[in-house]
Parts: sequence; C-alpha cells; structure tokens
Amino acid sequence: MTVTTGTDAARAADGRPPVRRRRTAHRGAVTFFLLPFGVLFALFFVLPVGYAMVQSLYVVERTGLFGPAHEVFGGMAQYERVFSDGPFWRSIGRVLLFGVVQVPVMLGIALLLALLLDSGLARGGRFFRLAFFLPYAVPGIVAAIMWGFLYSPNLSPFTAVTSNVDLLSADFVLWAMANVVTWVYVGYNMIIIYSYLMSIPTEIYEAARLDGAGPARIALSIKIPLVSPALVLTTVFSIIGTLQLLAEPQVFRSFSSAVSSTYTPNMTVYSTSSIPNFNLAAAFSVVLALATFVLSFTFLKLMQRRGLR
Repeated sequence: MTVTTGTDAARAADGRPPVRRRRTAHRGAVTFFLLPFGVLFALFFVLPVGYAMVQSLYVVERTGLFGPAHEVFGGMAQYERVFSDGPFWRSIGRVLLFGVVQVPVMLGIALLLALLLDSGLARGGRFFRLAFFLPYAVPGIVAAIMWGFLYSPNLSPFTAVTSNVDLLSADFVLWAMANVVTWVYVGYNMIIIYSYLMSIPTEIYEAARLDGAGPARIALSIKIPLVSPALVLTTVFSIIGTLQLLAEPQVFRSFSSAVSSTYTPNMTVYSTSSIPNFNLAAAFSVVLALATFVLSFTFLKLMQRRGLR
C-alpha cells in the first residue's frame, strides 16, 4: 500500500516526482507486545467491572423466614436503595469538601518544591528530591497509624498541641486525615511536576534573562504555564484518589469515634460487602465509579476549553 504525503503536491509543482512511501507492517510485533497487557487488563479490570455491574442488578430473596437465600434479577432496585441512602451521599459530600481544600494545598506545595529544586538555589538537589519523595514510599496504612499516634492526646509527644486541640474530634479529624494524605503524596506530585520542568528547553530561560526577567518572573510567566499539563494530570489523579479514600479513615476509626463505617464512599462499600450484601455494595461501587468518571471528565473538558491539556 502506498501513501501520498502532504509534500507530494509541492514536489509536483516544482516538477519533481512525488515520493511514494510504503507502510511497513508490524502487526505481529504490535500484537505480541500488547497481548500481555491486554490479557491482564481484561482479567483484572474489564471482567471485574463487568461482573460488578451484573451483580448490581440482582437482589437476594429468601423462601420463608429461614429459607435458603437465592439471587433473583431485581433490575434497578439496588440503585434505588443507593440513591435513597443518606449516609452514602453525605460521605460523597465529605470527600468532595476534603478534595476542594486538600488537593489545591497539596499541589501548591508540590509546585513550590518543584520550582525551588529547578531554580538551582537549593544545594543538594538529589538529597532533597529523595527526601521529599520518601514519604510516598511509606505505605498509606503505616503512615495513617504513625500520624494517628501523633494526634492521640495520650500517646503524642506533642502534648502541648494535642492537649489543647483535639485533632481526632469530629471537627478536625477530616483535616487531620488531609494532612496525612498531603504528607504522603506531595513528593509524588512534586516528581511529576519537576520532570516536566526538566523537559523545558534552557534556551527559553536564557532568552527571558536577556529580556531582563528575574527568577520570580521566569517562574510565574514561563515555568508555571509550561507545566500546566503536569498540573492537570496530577489534579485528575488527585480527584480519583480523593473519591477512593479508604486506608486513612479506616485506620483512624481505631483512634477516633468520629469516623463511622460510612465516613467515606469506599468505607460504605466495604462495610456493605461485610454484612454481606455484595449486590448493594456492587451498586455503590458502580455509582462511585460513574461519579469519579464524571468529575474527572468534566475537569479535563474545562481545562481543554482553557487551552490546558
């Protein structure tokens, strides 16, 4: 098969014969490299999601008071229970409030650290990159346990703070968890933003310096606009992670009575499946996945309209 490129017309106008390029077929190699990913993706993502959607359409019925339980097709009955479940929607609102405050703070700190590392003002850049990224290597459950002890009035070494402010109370526990999530993921997001900064050609900075721009002006007018794709990417990841919040509140239940079994949407799914009521838990999961998709997709569309991708 031959392909005519956009330069053929120009070559014909100059009296030169068009260049014919043959499309090299590598279908076998492409299939060979994509097949392992495709199989794993289908087995561990597509099939579980499809199974959850099917399970959400069934209800459990019993024959008599103590008869055996069996599943029957219930249509949208489980979804009617989901949309009338007050604790679930309160948990959605709780994590949305969490994300509105925590995500900008976390990404703002990550951006500031990335800009400081890229500025060359800080010595020992490799050490600080490793130091900032190190909390991400700590498992989320371990980090939550560690911070839970630091917040506990009876166990914390910072008694001057914890004796006056109950960080595990209903008023502060959500933001105490936000601090844990921020501590863990700032370094991860900083690495992504810093990688984008490293890819910016140095000639742009040299031209700006010749025009009289200082470090602050270069950061505000050049670096931050050019790393906007990294900020969009990290924001999408953060939106998804916020709606899937589970490890931190699950650990904090042992430290604070303000954290209930339905404190976050994923905790609602977990507690419902533990009853067990897998069909209702599947319906919760499907609705949560759709909400995550809608929020992420809406954010990406808004950024695309503003020219940020």
